[in-house]
Amino acid sequence: MAYTQNPHMPKVRRDAVNLVKYRGWSMRRVALRFGVQPSTISRWCKHPLASGWHEIPTKKSRPKRSPRALDKDVVEAIIKKRITNHRCGQVVHQELLRNGIKVSLSSVQRTLERCYLLKKRSPWKRPHDATPRPDVAFAGDLVQLDTIHIMAPDGSRIYVYTLIDLYSRWAYAEVVEKIGAEVSVQFVKRARQTASFDFVMVQTDHGPEFSRWFTHHLWQEKIAHRHSRVRQSNDNAHVERFNRTVQEECLDRVANTILNFKKVLPKYLKYYNNERLHMGINYQTPMEVLRRS
Repeated sequence: MAYTQNPHMPKVRRDAVNLVKYRGWSMRRVALRFGVQPSTISRWCKHPLASGWHEIPTKKSRPKRSPRALDKDVVEAIIKKRITNHRCGQVVHQELLRNGIKVSLSSVQRTLERCYLLKKRSPWKRPHDATPRPDVAFAGDLVQLDTIHIMAPDGSRIYVYTLIDLYSRWAYAEVVEKIGAEVSVQFVKRARQTASFDFVMVQTDHGPEFSRWFTHHLWQEKIAHRHSRVRQSNDNAHVERFNRTVQEECLDRVANTILNFKKVLPKYLKYYNNERLHMGINYQTPMEVLRRS
């Protein structure tokens, strides 16, 4: 009872002492009423605050001494390493071992957590499906999808959806006024209708326009969806490189307006897929690769 976490126990002890000292109840009768041992009631009555009118607080569960606690110097070294280098607990542990400070990994993690120096995952952030990346063997086996955000002269944003096939480097892009999961699904449908092959899997980053709603609607179209790995920028290297190419060779050469982008982008895509040589596919055009596949 001494280390209970019941917040009402101080009042219960006060009432029990009041019944003994002012109502004349026996300790056995009070113990039967409150469901404790008579020795517990006796101990409550001997408490310095056992006047019958004051609450008797619960004792703290913290031990008076901790012989196995880390030394103060070790705790300070753990905190200093974390604040200085901003590395995770595993790295801090190895750095301390290299400096001759013997401490376990669990002690390092526990110290960082106690000092609120660990970044915990938000309980509201739901993890995406960990779909393995396929080995690209044919056109449409893996298609990468992304968006480009461009600032217009009036301060508004212009969005460009981009898509590229990893096998043939065939690309497709559209200019839109806003992005979202539903707009993304419609873009994939139009891209599949334009392409001469089916899409097996689409890979995207973790943007809100590629949410679970987007994933489920692609499943309805019999298209698998894979999110790129966190902090692995090379996962979407092909579409990121295409984003740079389409901006340098097309979009940056005209004024930043939706009308201009819609006018020049189809012409550039025709040149990109039919005439432009690609080093990644042995100096061929995407259409030449598709004809031979």
